[in-house]
Amino acid sequence: MLKTVQNLNPKNKTVLLRVDFNVDLDKKGKILDDFRMKASLPTINYLLENNNKVVILAHMGRPEGEPDKKFSLKPLAKHLKKLAKRKVIFLPDCIGKEVAQSILEAETPSLILLENLRFYSSEERGDVSFARNLAESGDVYVDDAFGAVHRPHASISILPLFVPSAAGFLLQKEIEILSGVLQKSEHPLCVIIGGIKMETKLPVIKNFIDRADHILLGGGIANTVLSLKGIGVGKSKIDSDLEDGIKEVEITNVKIHLPLDAVALEGKKKRICGIGAVKENEFIYDIGPDTIKLYGKIIAKSKTIVWNGPMGFIEKKPFDKGTRELLKKIACNKSFSVVGGGETLMILKKMKLASKISHISTGGGAMLEFLAGKKLPGIEVLEN
Repeated sequence: MLKTVQNLNPKNKTVLLRVDFNVDLDKKGKILDDFRMKASLPTINYLLENNNKVVILAHMGRPEGEPDKKFSLKPLAKHLKKLAKRKVIFLPDCIGKEVAQSILEAETPSLILLENLRFYSSEERGDVSFARNLAESGDVYVDDAFGAVHRPHASISILPLFVPSAAGFLLQKEIEILSGVLQKSEHPLCVIIGGIKMETKLPVIKNFIDRADHILLGGGIANTVLSLKGIGVGKSKIDSDLEDGIKEVEITNVKIHLPLDAVALEGKKKRICGIGAVKENEFIYDIGPDTIKLYGKIIAKSKTIVWNGPMGFIEKKPFDKGTRELLKKIACNKSFSVVGGGETLMILKKMKLASKISHISTGGGAMLEFLAGKKLPGIEVLEN
């Protein structure tokens, strides 16, 4: 059984709170989207209300195991102060005597943000000594970083072994909702899979082949399946390494729907063509109008919808049309909907449709691995 922060009920303690503050900054250091920061506020506020020192552990970007100013969490301290409506103490390191002393001297309650954990390569290596050093500054540990629970990193899967540990409200919510999708979804259940990173999407398809009523494919994974079926996709990216895995999911299964047509591009020449009519020098950039119509009808009849990954090259207009049109269909539907994945969330928020989605997951990769039925190290350690 998952240990929760309510069970732990820390009061007058120093709480090490692992969050996912992996946000994007512009060139001036301004936060572009604070969705993940806001998502952990209920846990932060609960701990502060219980008179705890809350020491936030987080990472941002990929600084390659050494300090890098552009990945510093310092700009986040000012924004966190605004969100939490209280003073935030920023410490320019995450381990060491000076950090420990500063935490010890802080008043109770207080909110403390440590520097980027990934400034140490030990974090991503899952180093035991690094985890022990982090643990020395706290009485208890709470994990609210759903977006990182699939990674066997020191602050995720090792640190909880050294102090009493539990899941925060955000992590609990993600587990509850995604478990519900797997175990008790209302049917028809429609799963929409797009984008690239096909090695992470294929296990989800395998896990839903017997659960879902419809699986709609787009993006790179659709191109790979089409290619495997002997249908030409021009110069579109495919993942030949996954051919054996794709064969295992029975690509002829009637539940799996592939694009009927596509928006193809050669140089600056754009055209809509049927699948199978893509020329050798063309790239598939989006699903076409017939596919949008077919997928839209399936979405309209569905009671539960799960989506991860765009249908096309959404970074460049008009190749975001397929994704936009299907998101509109979901927004108009009264079904229970779950959406995850950075690119899909980005366009969803640009369209101002986020409020129309039942649950927006804070984890793209973590969501996929959870829905694939995998054991996630950050969750497993809180169940023991």
